[in-house]
Amino acid sequence: MSLKLFERCACLAFSVGVFAAAAAAQDFPARPLRMIVASGAGGGTDLAGRNVAKTLSDQLRVPAFIENRPGAGSATGSEFVAKSNPDGHTLLFSSGSSIVMNGFLYKNLPYDSLRDFVAVGFVAAYPFVLITRADLPAANLAEFSKYAKERPGKLTYSSPGVGSVQHVWGTILFRSMGLDLLHVPYKGAASAHPDMIAGRIDAMFDNLSASLKYIEAGRLKALTVSSPKRAPQLQNVPTVNETGVAKFDGESWMGVFAPAATPVPVIESLRALLLNVVRDADYVARVERDSGRIMAIPANQQQAFLRSEIERWGRLINQYGVSAD
Repeated sequence: MSLKLFERCACLAFSVGVFAAAAAAQDFPARPLRMIVASGAGGGTDLAGRNVAKTLSDQLRVPAFIENRPGAGSATGSEFVAKSNPDGHTLLFSSGSSIVMNGFLYKNLPYDSLRDFVAVGFVAAYPFVLITRADLPAANLAEFSKYAKERPGKLTYSSPGVGSVQHVWGTILFRSMGLDLLHVPYKGAASAHPDMIAGRIDAMFDNLSASLKYIEAGRLKALTVSSPKRAPQLQNVPTVNETGVAKFDGESWMGVFAPAATPVPVIESLRALLLNVVRDADYVARVERDSGRIMAIPANQQQAFLRSEIERWGRLINQYGVSAD
């Protein structure tokens, strides 16, 4: 084959590929969208994902649904999506805790978040709140710090499990304050709350949406919130940074990710779909009802945001020696 003929064939093949990708994007989605949640049903990520799936289903001619694939600290479900057919129909719905932090918490993770995934939309962010049992003699973060320092190793803090964001963020916050608390992992946040209410656990750094009803009922006490601004539902509760006792700024965000090899036109279609989701009035109302806020990260900044979050939390995880192994 001559060089010119080879170049013409290569050019033709490239053009066919481009047109095929564009045509696929025009017909997208061709079948139901499956969003994998790498944790069990009923948790914060699962509920947030179902909100997104419902809105997508209402807007599309095909349904979107959540499929739970828990296991191995969310590695099972994440790996499944990373190795799935990159046609845009199988996606990962993830919190920052798994896609950002797992690479620093677990050895030999079977995927790399930056190499194997591309962000296609960040949909909501939720503040955390430091809660204590109602009868703990501390009305604010400074009093809690003093009380804990007078009892090193005696107070307990719970989480839904080793490697969960509650575990990681709680450990970072308490160690940054110089506190020595015992971590007590549970199998889900729903199991931890009753023990806190009963007084068997002293504290928990938890998602506000999961804790608010107990705080409002006076069954648990709120000392501080993690977000940059005060939560509208707890206007009298200061942020961590406002207290002057510690420095901490974090929200538990939720996002949708596709396998890295997904064609660019399909990625653009997915981003357009998710932009419609976060503009949907009913979706916004559901997020705000659950103490969250809508995220608005432009498409050309989404991968950079993911990279910056991985760098930030990786540095803190290493600094404070947090591990799930």
